[in-house]
Amino acid sequence: MFAEERKSEILQLINIGNPVTVTSLSQRFGVSESTVRRDLQELEDNGLIQRTHGGAISVQTGFEPSFQEKEVRSLAEKQQIAMMAASVVQDGETVLLDSGTTTIEIARLLRMKNITVATNSMDVAQVFGDDSQVETLLLGGTLRKNTRSLVGYLTNDALRRMYFDKVFLAANGIDVLLGITTPNLSEAETKRYMLQAGKEKILVSDHSKIGQRSLCRICGLEEVDLLITDQGISPEDHQQLSALVRVMTNQTTI
Repeated sequence: MFAEERKSEILQLINIGNPVTVTSLSQRFGVSESTVRRDLQELEDNGLIQRTHGGAISVQTGFEPSFQEKEVRSLAEKQQIAMMAASVVQDGETVLLDSGTTTIEIARLLRMKNITVATNSMDVAQVFGDDSQVETLLLGGTLRKNTRSLVGYLTNDALRRMYFDKVFLAANGIDVLLGITTPNLSEAETKRYMLQAGKEKILVSDHSKIGQRSLCRICGLEEVDLLITDQGISPEDHQQLSALVRVMTNQTTI
């Protein structure tokens, strides 16, 4: 098989929703892993795919990577964001944590604080499973297995009856014109209810989400109070976003 044929087949595999690994592609095509990495790099350079830890995923707007893929992506940046997010939570506050890999890192830093935490994420709730200090509320709903989140009518109905000091929202895309987006309709609706249930609305996202768009719009950037992101944000993005929302990087806000 010629290199162009191989890259075409790799692109087809990814675009039908199958995340791929370097190892699986190497075995499939009978070539070395270094050859596969070169193929993936060329496809990414042409804007056709997005490389991940050990593989690649689609860049199509409606595609949603699995929880496991998101968990290993930009981990250091997510931990940096979590430190800033945890620093703004005060004793005695009520906090709503959205489902997501960044909010899990926040939850780990909120352990043993004198606070109440509600979440629609089973993984976030599990962080506090043996924590005698944090009162934890797990919202009911329909389980989305790809994101391990609870969404839908039951979740939204519970959120209508609650009000929190701080809401930490996760998203898949942040765009100056379109706003905050996510690939799934039910997720987007539940996230809107989360925003309505909070006094201070805080978006937490690493810089790789900036400039990205997903299928479903959650809200405009001007509808959140604070964006916490990492130091990888470009000066241009920082300037554009700061015109719409306060931006926090490295314990500072603009």
